[in-house]
Amino acid sequence: MSRSAKFVLAIMLGTTLLALPAVTAAKQKLAKANVEHPAPPSPTKLGLGRAALPQEIEAWDTDVRADGVGLPKGKGTAQQGDAIFQEKCAACHGEFGQGVGRYPVLAGGLGTLKADRPDKTVGSYWPDATTAFDYIQRAMPFGNARSLSPDEVYALVAYILSMSDVIKDPDFELNEKNLATIKMPNANGFYEDDREVAEKQFWKSNPCMKDCRPAPKVTGRAMSVDVTPDSKTGPSVD
Repeated sequence: MSRSAKFVLAIMLGTTLLALPAVTAAKQKLAKANVEHPAPPSPTKLGLGRAALPQEIEAWDTDVRADGVGLPKGKGTAQQGDAIFQEKCAACHGEFGQGVGRYPVLAGGLGTLKADRPDKTVGSYWPDATTAFDYIQRAMPFGNARSLSPDEVYALVAYILSMSDVIKDPDFELNEKNLATIKMPNANGFYEDDREVAEKQFWKSNPCMKDCRPAPKVTGRAMSVDVTPDSKTGPSVD
């Protein structure tokens, strides 16, 4: 071996020897980290289904926010909504949103929220008009949800709002640009839950957690008052 080759080999061995302690320390540090914070197990793949297509996600992601984000393009008036409402909604909600049987009342009730039995209708209670659009689009009409076009939903929202005098002009066109600007009567009627402060006098600093009261005494059996089946087989259900 020539003198120059020996010189190069010596430099390489020296560099390797200098690097070894650093590599060893890094490996030890990594091993310690893995022991203290082990990596979460990889999710088990069941081999079922497939990744959703972008078009499928778009079709599913139809929620509308209070500020109007998510509203589709469309338009409708209360006058147009009247005809749609009578055809698709009045059977449950009545011709004027007064409710049929035990189906919800949609209109009226303004000023009743502080009464003993308030009427929580769209007009009297809901803070955002866009919520009506979101709900109708996803869940109505009952039994045939998601069958309405955006124009039909805008028209229905306009009609429902007109029944509570939120919209007074039957020809006012409701659309994706102005729905979120509709001021609802109870928009400022909500406030933060302050019970932690307002009802603080009802709270105890040291609540009883053990032996707080005598153990309950059993005075009778459910079977004796005929609320428990006598046999393991229940009644037949058609």
